[in-house]
Amino acid sequence: MESASQDINLNSPNKGLLSEAMTDVPVDSVASARTPVPEGLTLAEEEELRSELAKVEEEIGTLRQVLAAKERHCGELKRKLGLTPLDGLKQNLSKSWHDVQVSNAYVKTSEKLGEWNDKVTQSDFYKKTQETLSQAGQKTSAALSNVGSVISRKLGDMRNSATFKSFEDRVGTIKSRMVGSRENSTDGLQSPSGAGDNPPHDNAPF
Repeated sequence: MESASQDINLNSPNKGLLSEAMTDVPVDSVASARTPVPEGLTLAEEEELRSELAKVEEEIGTLRQVLAAKERHCGELKRKLGLTPLDGLKQNLSKSWHDVQVSNAYVKTSEKLGEWNDKVTQSDFYKKTQETLSQAGQKTSAALSNVGSVISRKLGDMRNSATFKSFEDRVGTIKSRMVGSRENSTDGLQSPSGAGDNPPHDNAPF
């Protein structure tokens, strides 16, 4: 690169002017041209600010190292206590949710929702809708009650009808016959055993 720049300078028609201009520019003026001083600041103020910036960056690096050491120590304590990463996640979520609940945005949103709820429940449209639903529920209950009454009345009429009574009489007759036949069969089974219990009389002469 150095030889190439020399060749370019040698081949340039303004080679003498360029080298004289570069040798005449001091190093301090080049540095100040690259980093101009902000408006409203003196050189002394700039140096003071740069020094403070360097100290703050050094403190940030130190704090990062301390934080990393604290995190390692915290991990060791959790491992000794048997706490899993899931427990830590639950704890972080719980803390985050608590922070959200006590935040100004959440409180303002809750208050706004409460105001909207009051406005909606106090509006005429909401009241009319509630009354309509209440009337519809009452009509439905009355209709179901009427249906139950009609069914009960129909069942009573059917029980009092001649057809149902005739059917009931037939069922009673069949039941009586079955009970009577069962009693007769029981007596028939007991009579042989009863005869066996009585010993035969001996009519032979002495």
